[in-house]
Amino acid sequence: MEIMIINQQNIVVYNKDLQHVITNMVNQTARLGRLPKNTEVSILIVDNSYIQELNLIYRNQNKPTDVLSFSMNETLENEPEYESGSEVNLLGDIVISLEQALAQSREYGHSLERELGFLVVHGMLHLLGYDHESEDERKLMRSLEEKVMQEARLER
Repeated sequence: MEIMIINQQNIVVYNKDLQHVITNMVNQTARLGRLPKNTEVSILIVDNSYIQELNLIYRNQNKPTDVLSFSMNETLENEPEYESGSEVNLLGDIVISLEQALAQSREYGHSLERELGFLVVHGMLHLLGYDHESEDERKLMRSLEEKVMQEARLER
């Protein structure tokens, strides 16, 4: 699994421990989803201001959020399908506000590593096609999140 991580913020200290959490959670979720080894995902670490702009553009919500996922395997209505010809399985992009993750970790009373890990898993599951629009979908997604978090020993 190829993981590209870009830290584009300077509000929260980003270090090798946080990078390890991201890599570990991507790999744990990839195993759960039985993703082929030639799969690629990118993770962009941003601040609240940046993610708020994306949230407004893509979700019409003018407020910061914690995580956004952009699947490369999902097409919208009237969007043409195309063959990339690539031998790489481009899964998509996950954008995480580390600033929001820190605030949420304090609010929930757990570590930044645990919150970041959860957001990575949540984003990965969206890229794998899971959602939480209905109660049944929400329960399934939550159970998968908890399974990955337990395997990574980042449970509550």
